[in-house]
Amino acid sequence: MDAIKFVHEQMTPKKELPAFRPGDNIIVSYKIVEGEKERIQNFRGDVIQINGEGATKTFTVRKISNGVGVERIFPFAAPGIVEIKVTKRGKVRRAKLFYLRGLVGKKARIKERKFVKK
Repeated sequence: MDAIKFVHEQMTPKKELPAFRPGDNIIVSYKIVEGEKERIQNFRGDVIQINGEGATKTFTVRKISNGVGVERIFPFAAPGIVEIKVTKRGKVRRAKLFYLRGLVGKKARIKERKFVKK
């Protein structure tokens, strides 16, 4: 086994996060420390990419706030992430959704994945 991978596995805390993919709409609850106070803030948006491997794995969430696109990169191993909720499953055909940056309004919507029970 590679020494770097071994160290990453030992240092990465095991978190129970739901399975999500690019195109999914999620709510990330994370801690914010302001001086002595600590509070939880939600960031709701679409996952536009999942990048990396092991301890350095990250995901990028994009939302529109007052007509301006805001992206935030979260590490999977971040201690500040309290929970992640998947609100919608998106139907996309690629892993990196950077084309959403150039779209506005209804064109920037992602179709929802439908599951058929058998």
